Amino acid sequence: MVEIKTDEALALMRESGRVTARALAAVREAAAPGVSLRDLDEVAHAVIRDAGAKPAFLDYHPHFAPTPYPGVICASVNDAIVHGIPDGYRLRDGDLLSVDCGAYLDGWASDSAVSFTIGEASADDQRLLDTTREALEAGIAAAVVGGRLGDIAHAIGRVSRAAGYGIMEGYGGHGIGRQMHEDPSVPNEGRPGRGFKLRHGLVLALEPMLITGGRDDWHTAADGWTLRSNDGSRAAHFEHTVAITNDGPRVLTLP
Repeated sequence: MVEIKTDEALALMRESGRVTARALAAVREAAAPGVSLRDLDEVAHAVIRDAGAKPAFLDYHPHFAPTPYPGVICASVNDAIVHGIPDGYRLRDGDLLSVDCGAYLDGWASDSAVSFTIGEASADDQRLLDTTREALEAGIAAAVVGGRLGDIAHAIGRVSRAAGYGIMEGYGGHGIGRQMHEDPSVPNEGRPGRGFKLRHGLVLALEPMLITGGRDDWHTAADGWTLRSNDGSRAAHFEHTVAITNDGPRVLTLP
């Protein structure tokens, strides 16, 4: 069931979004050669804890996963697209890191992700990062009252395919509110004018996940969580929690 949020709920979700944004900013500042993914997880946990919030990912156990998720962030390196576990891997110059983070504050969830390179980005990585961010921005721009869910999916997919990137098959955005994952699902590719009608108070987590090489296929790693490109291609992931309002899309996970 799709839940439409009140204006009071949107204000509370905005405060949750600020916490997630601060955690991501702290992780990005701390990320450097020699720093472990586990170190970054501890940075995010401290920010969330100090804000009086709770990590949204820690111990989350969806039906497809063999075990509860063991981290506060998802830390996906190079060919890991999403759901990378923050372990003892130490970052190296040139790594492409995607960090996904979520928090609950006063019972309301927020979810956001950012990708960046450790050190200077190669031209190929920079193009991937720029395009993934542009795809997210296109999806946000399409999140307007009176539109359709397919308009958002089409906007994201159009940018992604025009640049020649693969789109992670079977994964996309989602509704969010009292729970991190709510209805409706938001594909990263679709037909405009189709699907659920967008209304004031609908909140969606929009998250393009793009893969170099133009292939859409992926596999689950041995840890049961990390999703990797089948051919080893690098990937990027950007995400914001976005409220659809009568005044236009409102990004709730900005700093």
